[in-house]
Amino acid sequence: MTVQEQPTAASGHQPEEQPLGTPAGVSAPLDGIKVVDFTQVFMGPSCTQLLGDYGADVVKIERPGSGDISRNSFPDPDGQDNPIFLSINRNKRSVSVDTRTDEGRNVLRRMMQDADVVVSNFRSGVMERMGFGYDELSKMNPSLIWASGTGFGDSGPYAAKGGQDAIAQAYSGVMWRRNSEDIEPTIYPTTLCDYTTGMHLLQGILLALRTRETTGVGQKVEVTMYDSMLHMQMQEACMELNRGYEVNWGAMPLSGVFTTTDGAVCMVGGFTKDPLHHISLALELDVDLSDDPDYATLELQFENKGALQDIFRRRIATNTTAYWTKRLEDQGVLNAPVHTLAQALADEQTAANNMVVETEHPTAGKIKMLNAPIRLSATPPLVRRPAPRLGEHNVEVLLENGYTQETIRDLQELGVLR
Repeated sequence: MTVQEQPTAASGHQPEEQPLGTPAGVSAPLDGIKVVDFTQVFMGPSCTQLLGDYGADVVKIERPGSGDISRNSFPDPDGQDNPIFLSINRNKRSVSVDTRTDEGRNVLRRMMQDADVVVSNFRSGVMERMGFGYDELSKMNPSLIWASGTGFGDSGPYAAKGGQDAIAQAYSGVMWRRNSEDIEPTIYPTTLCDYTTGMHLLQGILLALRTRETTGVGQKVEVTMYDSMLHMQMQEACMELNRGYEVNWGAMPLSGVFTTTDGAVCMVGGFTKDPLHHISLALELDVDLSDDPDYATLELQFENKGALQDIFRRRIATNTTAYWTKRLEDQGVLNAPVHTLAQALADEQTAANNMVVETEHPTAGKIKMLNAPIRLSATPPLVRRPAPRLGEHNVEVLLENGYTQETIRDLQELGVLR
C-alpha cells in the first residue's frame, strides 16, 4: 500500500511555555528555529541539545525499536531512558521512522521542506545514500542549513573510517602528548573529542543562521573530530610547525599533581615574577630554591626537573590536601584539590553556578543533570521538556507536517512509524 501525502502544514511547533526567568515578551534566542536532528551518541546530541536549550524546536529522528545508540550504552533499570541518553537529549521530540522504506524517507523529506537546520553525525556519505545530502535537500529548501559532524571529512585517506572519540585522540596527536615519557599513551577518560566537535558544530550552525539573515540562503556546515582535535592544539602546532619545538603544558617543571596524606593537590607554578620563591615559602622548605643555581632559569628547571619535583613530592606527601591548598593559596601559587566527579558535583561552586538542574521524566522519574554552561542574562537556557521516549512524538510531529490521523494510522500499519 502506498501512503498518500497530504499538503504540508504551514505552522511549526511553538514552545509550550515561556522560559522561566525570561522577561515577558522576550523570545528565547532560537525561538522559531526548526531542527531535524539525525544525530546519535554524544557529539551530535550535545550540539542539538544546546540548540533546544535556547529555544529551537528539535525533532530527533530515531530508528524504530532501538533508537539512538546511547539508549542502550549500559544496562540500566530504566532501559532506553537511561541517564546517558537523558543527559544529552532534553528539549527534543522523538520521531521513530524506518528510513529503509520509501514512505519513511518521504515522511522525513516532508519534515525538511520547511526546516531551518538538518544535523547529522553519521559517517561521510550516509546522508547522501539516504537521499538527504546537501545537494538534494538544498534544491527542495534553499534556505536550509545542512550541518554534518564526521570523524575525518568527506575526502582524504581516512574519509571512509568511522569517527570515534579515542580514535580521534590517537590520530590527532592528543593521545601521544602526556606529562612524561614514562607514562604510557592512554585514552582520555572523558569524551573530549566528541564534546569539542559538538561545540564546533554548534558554532557553525549559529554562524550559518546569522549569514542567512543577510542572504536568505542556507549553506553546508561541516566539522570533523580530527580537525577539532588539531585545532585544540593550535599553540603547540604553531610552535611545532615553525620552531620544531614541542610545547607540553602538562610537563612544566613547577607544575604537577602531588599526592597528599588524604588525596592529591594540583599545583601550577607560574604567572608570578618568582613562582619558585613562593612555592618554597608555601612548602616551608629549609632553603629557598629560587636561590639555587641549579634552578636559576626555566631552562635549568627543565634540565633538573626530576630532582626539583622530587623535593615537591616528598614535602607535599607529609600533610593533608587542605593544609597544602591553604599554604599555596596564601603565597599566591595557583592550586586546587584533585576532586572526583562526585566531589565536583557536590562543590559549592557548582551550586553557585546553577550547573545542576532537575526534570521529571515519565519513565525515569526525577532526573538531575548538568545545565547549559552559557549564561545569558535576558534569555537563559530552559529545560522545557525532558528527553523523549522513543517515538513519543510520532503523531504530534506528523500532524504538524500536514498528515491526517488516517494517513498516520496507515504509516503505523506499514511499520514505517513505530
